[in-house]
Amino acid sequence: MRIGIDVGGTHTDAALVDGERVVATTKTPTTAEVSEGIAGALRGVLVETDPAAVEAVMIGTTHFTNAVIEGTCLEETACVRLGFPATASLPPMVDWPDGLRERVGGHRFLARGGHEFDGREISALDEEEIQGVAARIRDRGITAVAVCSVFSPVDPTFEERAAAILEEGVPEATVTRSHAIGRIGLLERENAAILNASLGALARRTMAGFEAALSESGISAPLWVTQNDGTLMSAEFATAFPILTFASGPTNSMRGAAFLAGREDAIVVDVGGTSTDVGALRRGFPRLAGRAVSIGGVRTDFRMPDTRSVGLGGGSVVGLDPLEVGPRSVCYRLSSEALVFGGDMLTATDVAVAAGRAEIGDPARVAHLDRALIARTLERIDRTIEAAVDRMKTSAAPVPVVLVGGGSVLVGGEVAGAAETIRPEHHAVANAIGAAIARVGGACDRVFSLAETSRERALEAARAEAADRAVAAGADPHTVEILDLDEIPLAYLPGSAVRITARAIGDLRAAPARARRAEVGS
Repeated sequence: MRIGIDVGGTHTDAALVDGERVVATTKTPTTAEVSEGIAGALRGVLVETDPAAVEAVMIGTTHFTNAVIEGTCLEETACVRLGFPATASLPPMVDWPDGLRERVGGHRFLARGGHEFDGREISALDEEEIQGVAARIRDRGITAVAVCSVFSPVDPTFEERAAAILEEGVPEATVTRSHAIGRIGLLERENAAILNASLGALARRTMAGFEAALSESGISAPLWVTQNDGTLMSAEFATAFPILTFASGPTNSMRGAAFLAGREDAIVVDVGGTSTDVGALRRGFPRLAGRAVSIGGVRTDFRMPDTRSVGLGGGSVVGLDPLEVGPRSVCYRLSSEALVFGGDMLTATDVAVAAGRAEIGDPARVAHLDRALIARTLERIDRTIEAAVDRMKTSAAPVPVVLVGGGSVLVGGEVAGAAETIRPEHHAVANAIGAAIARVGGACDRVFSLAETSRERALEAARAEAADRAVAAGADPHTVEILDLDEIPLAYLPGSAVRITARAIGDLRAAPARARRAEVGS
């Protein structure tokens, strides 16, 4: 059996899954100390089984996304870029919001190094120069470091060597290599590496809290964390790369929606307590964004689901003059501040209860609401959802729409423009179910010169690299398959350059409970 947990801004959901059978589900309020909410969710599903029967626990969390958006719990971080003098005109963090740059300290160092797209050196790495940078970082008391070299996804040699020198010069430092996270774009990849490094201390505390919650519940099974592409990573890997959890909540919901509705290609509408996320399923996995994604005002370019979010959820506050539904929300205070629970705040949930769309709390507390107000509010909610679905579609043709999330009770029976509207059983905890059924993945994103190798060999190399990374992350090698394989000719570069991306997935590899935690995550 597996337990999937999804920690949202309003609720923490959990699901106990045995193969393809959902055994138990629970929904509890998210707590300020995230591990307390997880422990409560675990208690809710463990009534149906012995903790010893649990083979794995998968957790999805918005903890790290919220830290960046809110600018809290971030470490001061030093960025070391290898590419001087070619890249000096645009220094690290040049495009960051001022407030966020100040929170991570704005420490930036430019050094020689870097490669061309085909692996040729821009300039040789100066190891003495890197040693000097390490001394300056050590003197400033900084222990979070990001190193980024030009075209390091093509040749990571300089990044690896510079990171080794920095780790030797600052023994207590944790160094993020940009090629392990981002794609080809220098600034976006560098930004992702800096954000990842700044989250290091929070990641260590959070994972320790997750582990403690499992131990307190008597679970000895390994802990896995869901990534933003619908796959899993070990707790150790998540500690090193917390940025890969960004947008894992919507991804979990989409994977759960595909599983519950039996649809591999559809639009998924996930209505939570605070926001609504809309995304597209492709072969049962979220369609990935093909563009740079902004997080907290910072442009990044690593794999992220192609989703659209609107400030509409069960906890959305309804304003009367003029009529507004969200984006302000009571969040996890819904159970105390909404009218149906004895509070004094009019929320979208109150309107849904008054209209008979939901059976939550005490309907008598909203019986006085004006019927015209209810009708106008519901129309606003329906139009908001339909507009988000239309923007996610790639053509005017109707497509299946799957409604999930506890707040999906806000939506009427049918969504305009949908071939069919599906609200599957257990839709309220689709996010936790998506976490429980997640598979392990690996990816490759490289530029190949077809002047030096054939197209077939380049494609095979990309497939092999993605599959190897999936196996290294914990996938059973006998179950690994290629999910996506794309090639983009780069006409503006010499040497018949082509960018090839590949994504592989596989089933979770079985291993002894505690051994698995140390075995994977490389």
